[in-house]
Amino acid sequence: MHVLSEGTFALDGGAVFGVVPRALWAKSCPPDESNRVTMGLNPVLIEAAGQRILVDTGLGEGWSEKQARIYRIDRPTPLVASLRRLGVTPEDIDIVVNTHLHFDHTGGNTTVVDGRPTPAFPKARYVVQQGEWDDASHPNELNRGSYVAERFVPVAEAGQLETVEGETEIVPGVRLIPVGGHTAHHQMVLVVMFL
Repeated sequence: MHVLSEGTFALDGGAVFGVVPRALWAKSCPPDESNRVTMGLNPVLIEAAGQRILVDTGLGEGWSEKQARIYRIDRPTPLVASLRRLGVTPEDIDIVVNTHLHFDHTGGNTTVVDGRPTPAFPKARYVVQQGEWDDASHPNELNRGSYVAERFVPVAEAGQLETVEGETEIVPGVRLIPVGGHTAHHQMVLVVMFL
């Protein structure tokens, strides 16, 4: 397993911590003057059962200057550069797991080719819970800002999307487990090491 760093960005502390009072979370995660807290962008590369599995893809490219200011985006090492340091190219990725489809987890799912968003990992299957796909494809007024369709719809259009329902083993020793919470159909990745 390789924990990669794509840098940081910032979100409103109230949005991040919800009903938890600011007095409690501000002690360990102090906000800036705009009440934003710093969030890490840390995709994970798992090598298991002869497969390269990428868990989440960070923010990706294509953010406007205004968006970069709003989200205080600081990406000194884009995801593809972090992978290349490990000798891995986008073509080497077999599976992309999106824990959920918020923009900070799917931004690197696509890249722009000839003016159109296209899957950034051309040989990978992208795996997400069916319920998360349904929610992201039909956002409501409360979650609309968290989903950027250009980061996940082109994957489905290219035939690379695989939706699963419930706990699923994607390769021996690597399981997807729905946990809900952050989104109703958020999933975690459980890696069981065989010794």
